[in-house]
Amino acid sequence: MEKEEYAIILEYLPNGYPLERKMMPIAQAIGKNKLTLLELVPRRGISLKIGQEVYIGDGKRPEIYYILGRLDKEKITESAKAQLEEFIAKMISENEAKFVEFFNKADAINKRIHQIELLPGMGKKHMQEIIKQRKEKLFESMDDLKKRVQNLPDPRKAIEKRIIRELTELERHNLFVH
Repeated sequence: MEKEEYAIILEYLPNGYPLERKMMPIAQAIGKNKLTLLELVPRRGISLKIGQEVYIGDGKRPEIYYILGRLDKEKITESAKAQLEEFIAKMISENEAKFVEFFNKADAINKRIHQIELLPGMGKKHMQEIIKQRKEKLFESMDDLKKRVQNLPDPRKAIEKRIIRELTELERHNLFVH
């Protein structure tokens, strides 16, 4: 299994969690590749900034002392959630082709539900129209998708909301988060 090499700091708590007795600095972060939510312990004397990219792979880590583990969904702070939304929106626009490919290749999960239907705001009618349009010609961009499918909610926003839901809530089927 592929490990995260880099993470983006979502929240830095120099004194740790307010309700826990330990006064150990903690950073809440998200892995850049696999979108893994992590708790990181910075090296002594290192102060992390929100949005900072840090190396968490094997070998010498300049800013991070060790990875405490996965970040529980219940522990994510409100400001980390806000940073998460910003990070996800930026990631979607930087990797648009990957997400357009999702619409070009999305498949049925079982006889009753399709992957596209799991996106917020997309129902059976949108799903059927997307499938019909992609059979004629694959989508080239998010704008192409929006132009060819009538009354489609913003696909970028739908994917963003879905990824955040997969990260912060318990979902039965994950489309983007492993």
